[in-house]
Amino acid sequence: MAISTNDLKNGMSLNLDDGLFTVIEFQHVKPGKGGAFVRTKLRNTRTGAVIERTFRADEKLDQAIIDKRDTQFLYRDGDDYVFMDTTTFDQTTVSPATLGEAALYLKVGDGANLQTYNEEIVGIELPASVELTVTETEPGVQGDRVSGARKPATVETGLVIQVPLFVEEGEVIKVDTRSGEYLTRA
Repeated sequence: MAISTNDLKNGMSLNLDDGLFTVIEFQHVKPGKGGAFVRTKLRNTRTGAVIERTFRADEKLDQAIIDKRDTQFLYRDGDDYVFMDTTTFDQTTVSPATLGEAALYLKVGDGANLQTYNEEIVGIELPASVELTVTETEPGVQGDRVSGARKPATVETGLVIQVPLFVEEGEVIKVDTRSGEYLTRA
């Protein structure tokens, strides 16, 4: 579906020559001399790379309609991840390359939105935070209580994050899926 650059909105998906992109931000600029243009920041849906692109005002772009399906992560089948659609109960196998960094936040039973374009899975949308169990970390040293001090901890999915010194093995913590940072104990 063709749209004008004047109709761009944050979060909108575009099918450009370089691939599938999501608009992060845009700015309509009308200089005193010359024609107006639209400056955009776009995120590649497949790779996550962010690019800046400038379009002429009223230039036509191809809008991509991305379907989002509520799914639940069931299990790993070799390297692949198997998800179940929560409405139709159909199972879908997804490669780790498609999931990217999101695979480090998935554990069995978690919900996620699979994003599809033309029946091809192009990405995954996770909740803002997930609860993960710490499987390995060094014990906090008595007397080492510097404000804001951190230590590395490995969680059940294999992700290594920086946590405060008081967090110990076996504790359940909340992790921000957008930044990969420790939020709080659960």
